Amino acid sequence: MLSLVVLISGGGSNLRALLEASEDAEFPARVVAIGADRDADGLALGEEFGVPTFTVPYSSHADREAWGDELLAQIQQWQPDLVVLSGLMRLLPPRVVAALSPNLVNTHPAYLPEFPGAHGVRDALAAGAGQTGASLIVVDNGVDEGPIIAQERVPVLAGDTETTLHERIKTVERRLLVQAVLDIANGHVNLKELSHT
Repeated sequence: MLSLVVLISGGGSNLRALLEASEDAEFPARVVAIGADRDADGLALGEEFGVPTFTVPYSSHADREAWGDELLAQIQQWQPDLVVLSGLMRLLPPRVVAALSPNLVNTHPAYLPEFPGAHGVRDALAAGAGQTGASLIVVDNGVDEGPIIAQERVPVLAGDTETTLHERIKTVERRLLVQAVLDIANGHVNLKELSHT
């Protein structure tokens, strides 16, 4: 059974997809803890699904490294097999990445390497792109530059706003994430091999 710690900053829609998938006794992974860098709405899913939560507020630490050290300490208490960044809106310090890699994955609302960074959906619209996508990557110290685990194209429709496009991308992200966790748990995806190609 693959154990997961999921880190969020917002509502946790990808997290909900994982929690719902893991309610199936046949699904080979379980979320053992939910963490956030702020008082995120998605923490309420912990209570709904009976999963412990923790918060490491960025603002209560002197710098990114101090915040990262506390976050890492909280994560490591759970000894997860995999850490999923699911809408966490902060870059992890290099020593946190080093400690968790390659069992550290992130969802991104674009077809990488297109539109990396915090505003992938907005950037795709601003560029007038006819299509964008969703990606799941192994986290490294670059900005959305890690090895790609899975990705899928999403068309940009006439009249799309950042909100409507992001909602359609999130639907694909959720499916990619649940499938990737399944594939990692079943040994069909080897994160170590991906990280060394």
